[in-house]
Amino acid sequence: MPAVPADPTVVHPMPEQPRVVLLKPLVTSPLIEVGEFSYYDDPDDPTAFETRNVLYHYGPEKLVIGKFCALGEGVRFVMNGANHRMDGPSTFPFPIMGGSWAEHFELITGLPGRGDTVVGNDVWFGYRAMVMPGVRIGHGAVIASGSVVVDDVPDYGIVGGNPARLIRRRFDDADIARLLALAWWDWPVEHLTEHLPTVMSGSVDALEAVAPGKK
Repeated sequence: MPAVPADPTVVHPMPEQPRVVLLKPLVTSPLIEVGEFSYYDDPDDPTAFETRNVLYHYGPEKLVIGKFCALGEGVRFVMNGANHRMDGPSTFPFPIMGGSWAEHFELITGLPGRGDTVVGNDVWFGYRAMVMPGVRIGHGAVIASGSVVVDDVPDYGIVGGNPARLIRRRFDDADIARLLALAWWDWPVEHLTEHLPTVMSGSVDALEAVAPGKK
């Protein structure tokens, strides 16, 4: 009997563990894009991810998260809406306080931003990691617990600290190039299901040997 792949359309992939939610079927904001099987784990209402974990998200910048990403409890994405002016004597956003100050709302609109926040595929975020606006995180990266990511993270990089610094890369440049070319996260789910042991614990050579189209 053929193996049945997991279902990427259910919010709770493990009904006995309601703390885990798949994000793609959960999010509703047009400013958030999430790939299949990326999940968030939190014992305190993980279904509120859009409002509790994506902060100051007023647009137009997007948050884009790839497939098969693992987001630990308390991961936060700070978006460009958190920006304040820094070119004058004060950073305080007076117009949002209302009254006659609101007449100067143009002073807090159109502030420079870093663009979309983009997370690649197969990225692992540790407990309470924070990602600042406009950061791009490469495929296969690992973000250590408590990290504050202020700069781009390379493919298969491991970063940690505040601000987060590159600790090492998980593979050498040649193997990273091979992994990016294989892009296992884009394999048909049935093929992926058949070769899960290789994807999870095999070598790059073994992964190449079972790639779709290989005999």
